[in-house]
Amino acid sequence: MSLPHRISVQMVRTPVQTFLLLPLFVVACELIRRGGTLVLDPWGILLLAWGFVQYRLVGKFRTGHGGGGPGIEVPPTRLVTEGPYRLARNPMYLAHLIFTLGLAATLHSYVALAVVALRAIWFHRRVVADEVRLTARFGAEYTDYMRRVPRWIPGIG
Repeated sequence: MSLPHRISVQMVRTPVQTFLLLPLFVVACELIRRGGTLVLDPWGILLLAWGFVQYRLVGKFRTGHGGGGPGIEVPPTRLVTEGPYRLARNPMYLAHLIFTLGLAATLHSYVALAVVALRAIWFHRRVVADEVRLTARFGAEYTDYMRRVPRWIPGIG
């Protein structure tokens, strides 16, 4: 596989988009919009850190307990319903959204806020497709899990 092809394959990966490409895009937009300066709100950095750390820790947990790869391309071999997955069915996707919200807060960026909205729609559609695949793979065990655990926010059905 050629180097340009390997790079293009990496660029479409969701974590690369969320944690590298989108921040670069938003910073560039904000620099243009603000004439070469950035507004930085340190409180937003807490959301950035929370989102990134949650993504990393939950990813390790899911792979360690469910098998498979870090993404849906290599699906889990076992259904994971404990740990963070007892609170919400999609804690890794939620971490992406928390990080992106942190980007909006840190930079006081309307562009990043629009990205949050678009990514929320994109992730929701991805979750619906994942649920079909996981129901086919795990059957009644997964549908029971769906009834017990909220899709996105712990404590909110």
